[in-house]
Amino acid sequence: MPHAPGDVSRSIVNPFAGRDVNWLLDYRAESRGDHPFLIWEPFEGARKVWTYGQFRERVLRVAAGLHRRGIKAGDYILIHLDNSPELELLWFACARLGAVAVTTNTRSAGPELAYFADNCNAAAAVTQPELAELVGRSAKGIGWLAVTEHLLEGGEPPANLRPDSEARFSSLDGDPADLPQLPADPWRHGSVQYTSGTTSRPKGVLWTHGNALWGARTSAVHENLNENDVHLVMMPSFHTNARTYSILPTMWVGGSYVLMPRFSASRFWDIALRNRCTWASMLPFFLKALAQQPVPTHHFRKFGLSANEPPFDELFGVHSIGWWGMTETVTQGIIGDALQRNRPMTTGRPAAGYGIRILREDRTPVAPGETGHLECWGWRGIQLFLEYLNDPAATARSFTPDGWFITGDRVTLEADGYITFADRDKDMLKVGGENVAASEIERVIAQVPGVHENAIVAQKHRMLDEVPVAFVIAAPGLTEGDRAGLADRVMAECKAKLADFKVPRQVFVVEDMPRSTLEKINKAELRKGLPAIG
Repeated sequence: MPHAPGDVSRSIVNPFAGRDVNWLLDYRAESRGDHPFLIWEPFEGARKVWTYGQFRERVLRVAAGLHRRGIKAGDYILIHLDNSPELELLWFACARLGAVAVTTNTRSAGPELAYFADNCNAAAAVTQPELAELVGRSAKGIGWLAVTEHLLEGGEPPANLRPDSEARFSSLDGDPADLPQLPADPWRHGSVQYTSGTTSRPKGVLWTHGNALWGARTSAVHENLNENDVHLVMMPSFHTNARTYSILPTMWVGGSYVLMPRFSASRFWDIALRNRCTWASMLPFFLKALAQQPVPTHHFRKFGLSANEPPFDELFGVHSIGWWGMTETVTQGIIGDALQRNRPMTTGRPAAGYGIRILREDRTPVAPGETGHLECWGWRGIQLFLEYLNDPAATARSFTPDGWFITGDRVTLEADGYITFADRDKDMLKVGGENVAASEIERVIAQVPGVHENAIVAQKHRMLDEVPVAFVIAAPGLTEGDRAGLADRVMAECKAKLADFKVPRQVFVVEDMPRSTLEKINKAELRKGLPAIG
């Protein structure tokens, strides 16, 4: 496999030469102009539908409005929005101008927002009424701030949160004839997403237009999407999963997608049935919540999540494919087969277009049955992100000398060639010199009756370095008596099935746990409250 240079070589032929995100939108507006593209399902207020033709027309007007406010090619726009039509319009409007859409997690605190705005040198920002004061106070270097005119879940904001006329998102409107001409260039910078930053400051993952098109085309193939599919999007669209696992591949095939403000178990089936949804990215959290209610006759044919064909498939009557990917890999680098059966609870096999290797500590390849460090190969700016924004040192640290991306994940190479996700490197505990995978303990605890969700984190120990501690959320509907004895049952199961050094020192039964992107448990926050012991 060829060496991947530190600076992308333009000597290779880009698979999207002569194309960019604007080409894709134009193509679909011309070929599927009257077909529904974006279907907005707010929790309050009216459902709204944009065809491909209507969506492009609105994108052009928003782009012209940005241009009228001084935004030009190369400018960075901070988009601090939850799922909404405005976020979608802005993402594509930035592409039309050659500006860079910087989508940020709306759970971010003020200092994090200040860092994002400073790191990308944001020229302007757009947010929603509930967050306008925070963004205005934090992003001090921006030229202007625009605010949407509805609350997160739909509905009118109260008077004290309504933006004035000049700050309203609707004021970002102009004549498309005034837009500057922009030659198609797949190497042009297109968007930035910030990593969760649980162990260090978040890094801005910079994608090119070619990255976005790679994600669109590759995910469409992986998921076996077609023009008749209706993709239900509940994941945050400031994140890779919604963007290149759902929205862009839907546009690639000319299908439709339904956008919800967020996942809601009580609204899921109503929205899915009304729109005849056929595809959805799911999380275990979603599946567990939906399993608590009757499953109606529906139109879903596929779910995508972290594991192939979990037991939930029988309950929901779908075929689920597993996948692994990161913001840095743009789409799935490991994938289940959408057209064949897969071994249940594995993640998948290496995806076409990516190099996958799994290494021991001494950097030799693992044998079947072993777990090792996952590294991924691809061309930066196509299969892999271009760079970490304004952080060349972090970019350099993330690649091996021969050009492989160091994912920070550990996976198991199964005897039959499937790959199963094991842990993040940072989820490996060092207990008295023994390596302990948090996931191994979590799998045991997950089988205890009455456990809804659990997480293992490391507690500092003066003698052993670290010891495992368990946090457990009880299953809904558990009686008070069963809940009272849950910690003891968890401890007993761990003692029966795990080596003594792997048994949690404490089990905390909690109502909820801190979350990061995609509802992942934020283990760094859990660790903060644990004092050193021993």
